[in-house]
Amino acid sequence: MIKKSISSICVFCGSRSGSKEEFSQAATQLGLQLARNDYKLVYGAGNIGLMGDIAKACEKAGGDVLGVMPKKLTSKEIGRRSIKSFIITEDMHERKKVMYMNSHAVIAMPGGIGTLEELFEMITWKQLAFHKKPIYLLNILDFWSKTIEALQGIVELGFAEKTMLNHFKVCQSVDEIFLDLESSTLIESDE
Repeated sequence: MIKKSISSICVFCGSRSGSKEEFSQAATQLGLQLARNDYKLVYGAGNIGLMGDIAKACEKAGGDVLGVMPKKLTSKEIGRRSIKSFIITEDMHERKKVMYMNSHAVIAMPGGIGTLEELFEMITWKQLAFHKKPIYLLNILDFWSKTIEALQGIVELGFAEKTMLNHFKVCQSVDEIFLDLESSTLIESDE
């Protein structure tokens, strides 16, 4: 087992901005905080929606950004080509794998079905002990609250162990995530 410092964080979030300004504000704040705390942002490479907000803020503050996008989405999500590192993958599966391999922690912001799918895969992999990376749900305006209720229902109905709910932390603000990251600066890895 190797102890490694957390230096890069994967952020899953919407390619849309959502209906509330608070979502974009949180994405901008997260991008700034990643840069100020010397964390590399690993994200879906989009230049629109929350993806665009977080990347613009991180890049503007001098942060290191790695964008990963399937070639089929380069025109739809308008890939942010100004970032230092931009990887084009064959498909969504490869995108998630590259993002996973290049990060030490995961933050899920508000988003659509794609964000849910990415988050659930990370939680599943953690539940199966494929990784020990911290996973955070940024619960802006209670965005994740109904999802958490659904996961609790899955446990109550016997389809998952209660420990599944321990594989992620729900945070109400960007500051709360960074406070937790400071207190858990090391992760264990089998790499």
